[in-house]
Amino acid sequence: MSIFSNPFDSSIRLRSRCSCGRHASQQAHDAQAAADTDTEVSAGTEKRYERVVEQAVMRALFPEDAMRRRFLSAVGAGTAAAAVSAIFPLGMASEAFAQGTGKLEKTSLKVGFIPITCATPIIMAHPMGFYSKQGLDVEVVKTAGWALIRDKTLNKEYDAAHMLSPMPLAISLGAGSAATPYTMPAVENINGQAITLAMKHKDKRDPKQWKGFKFGVPFDYSMHAYLLRYYVAEAGLDPDQDIQIRSVPPPEMVANLRAENLDGFLGPDPFNQRAVYDGVGFIHLLTKEIWDGHPCCAFAASREFVDTMPNTYTALLRAIVDAAAYAHKPENRKEIAAAIAPPSYLNQPVTVVEQVLTGTYADGLGNVKRDPNRIDFDPFPWHSFAVWILTQMKRWGQIKGDVDYQKVAREVFLATDAARLMKEAGLTPPTETTKGFSVMGKAFDPSAPEAYVTSFAIRRP
Repeated sequence: MSIFSNPFDSSIRLRSRCSCGRHASQQAHDAQAAADTDTEVSAGTEKRYERVVEQAVMRALFPEDAMRRRFLSAVGAGTAAAAVSAIFPLGMASEAFAQGTGKLEKTSLKVGFIPITCATPIIMAHPMGFYSKQGLDVEVVKTAGWALIRDKTLNKEYDAAHMLSPMPLAISLGAGSAATPYTMPAVENINGQAITLAMKHKDKRDPKQWKGFKFGVPFDYSMHAYLLRYYVAEAGLDPDQDIQIRSVPPPEMVANLRAENLDGFLGPDPFNQRAVYDGVGFIHLLTKEIWDGHPCCAFAASREFVDTMPNTYTALLRAIVDAAAYAHKPENRKEIAAAIAPPSYLNQPVTVVEQVLTGTYADGLGNVKRDPNRIDFDPFPWHSFAVWILTQMKRWGQIKGDVDYQKVAREVFLATDAARLMKEAGLTPPTETTKGFSVMGKAFDPSAPEAYVTSFAIRRP
């Protein structure tokens, strides 16, 4: 059962072997997840809180799901709800949950972000009131680049930040900076990136033709860098010898493409779409064509912040999870585009942002394409995502020696902590923290990361 489903419905199971609880397996869940979630999050925020609390109470009263279902079948949903409400004040509990679980240690926060659509939940939570609903006064601070985001969080100018999902892993391991325990309690977005090429290369769609090309990526420790490296290596090119890869702040990518400093970039939106809008580039492919459902950006905070300000951390995480649930709904995307397009946030034409968020877009080659999953929002930080990222860091020599993949994944990607917080709030998290997936048709087994690293012909020693 999903976290927002009705626990007084006897046809729904509270516990099963899939992440939503409605299916017998995770595979069956995945087949219907998008449609199911669309229905579940259509209710308003207050109604969702009511469902969350009702589920927690029913699980406590009926530890065995079969017992709950027999009870509901015998007395009916209405009688059951009335009986439970008579012994437990569901309304008051829902209100308490909505207001938080304890006194906030700090209410005025600074959260840094890069002006890209990957940061949608973090950005939209400001103008659309998701932070204020949790009693937080959050200043979202537009920041020039990822190294600056990292440095400002490390020196505590920012309480938390929008980061690339590999960055908390790199910071924790001391790759590119002094080792500092960092955490990633929520994924910001899945998919949402693209490979954009300069218009002069519209007849060079085969990556085997890209030898000598200069590409931009947002940061060395980014999904963009790893996906670009993976893509060209599968075509037989060594990304360190046959092409050049440069770190370019996302807001500067289009200008560099126009000035012919780059032949292309694998970057975040809205800059792929802005290159099309300005007539200087075309979208070669969406990164979901490399790995559909891949993580990209994340909400990140130091371990110190999580440990010393647990109530503030919980309120901030709740605001972002609520915003992600709202952003998941396709019918909300135009409203969100209007909210985040202004100069203080993305500073982009609304039509550019709408094309990204709605998935109906011009590709720069005279075609209008429709892909509602061009970008999506799913906050659960799967440990298997972290393990895959670590294998690519190892593959390309960013980390060396023995790596305890599972330990690092558990300590940084807070799937376990997130599940605990979700349970305390009455949510139903996935029952597993790892899952398999495929990248360009090659299966990834998170239990065998070292074998995965050595399986690639093109890699660093």
